[in-house]
Amino acid sequence: MSPKDKPLVWLHGEIKTPPLSAAARIEAGYLLRVLQSGEKISMPRSRPMPSIGRRCHELRITDENKIWRIVYRIDADAIVIAEVFEKKTTRTPKYVIETCQKRLRKYDDESS
Repeated sequence: MSPKDKPLVWLHGEIKTPPLSAAARIEAGYLLRVLQSGEKISMPRSRPMPSIGRRCHELRITDENKIWRIVYRIDADAIVIAEVFEKKTTRTPKYVIETCQKRLRKYDDESS
């Protein structure tokens, strides 16, 4: 890790095997390292999530028979991970959006 890389701040969730396969865990780790180095990731691997907030996105990890999402926000000094979940429908569940918003608000309040 370069001194210029942004740290990951985990508000919730983790990436481990199981429940993710080893290949999915490696892909998630690679994509998070890309974000830490300051590079942007676009579709189909990441998409903006304005319903959660500014600078919020979700990484899209396709596993053997599951689809995982990692909700993150790009801050000036860190990549903030708000949630890791298995996606079972085409829409992000409302409770996931609301939970991420609450976690990010709390993080911002405690960081100020």
